[in-house]
Amino acid sequence: MKMVHQTSLLIGLVARLALIVLLGAMLAGKAPAQVARGASYLLSANDLIRMSVFEESDLETTVRISSEGTVTFPLIGAVKVAGKTSQAAASAVRDLYAKDYLVNPQVNLTVIEYAKRRFIVLGQVQKPGTIDMPDRDSVNLLQAIGMAGGYTRIADPAKITVKRASNGKEAVLKLNGKRMASGEDNVTYEVQPGDVITVGESIF
Repeated sequence: MKMVHQTSLLIGLVARLALIVLLGAMLAGKAPAQVARGASYLLSANDLIRMSVFEESDLETTVRISSEGTVTFPLIGAVKVAGKTSQAAASAVRDLYAKDYLVNPQVNLTVIEYAKRRFIVLGQVQKPGTIDMPDRDSVNLLQAIGMAGGYTRIADPAKITVKRASNGKEAVLKLNGKRMASGEDNVTYEVQPGDVITVGESIF
């Protein structure tokens, strides 16, 4: 009886260890995806960033990116960082410091606060209005409509327009959400900050 009890304890211990290993593997599998999303984020105006240089505490800077997409750093002045990943921006800053001021500087650049990025959904959706985009993740057209509560009863998913301002000009795109949802259209339309999405009304 004692041997049976010990065997049961051993089996239970092995099961718990296996569970721990499985959970560890699952977490490890998720980590790269989370890191990848953060690493792929492109800096934009009004993001609050912190720049530091190893063993150069007087160069540490916490500043918000200007509307022109630039940041003024000690010694090197204004640097365009908007549209770059944090890693690419750090590399650009490192090169400028290495050029005239420091030997092999180790620059770290992180986002302290993400700027509010918004788009607007109008027309035949349940909750029309302005919607905040997630800090890091991108949003496609169907997700944007879902964030607005989904279609109304009289909506026509095949009639969606998107107005987008770029370089002072406004472009209007006509998209078919019905084809996207059914998989007939393999193109995934990514929403950009400032987009105005309008869902049309069915004529029936």
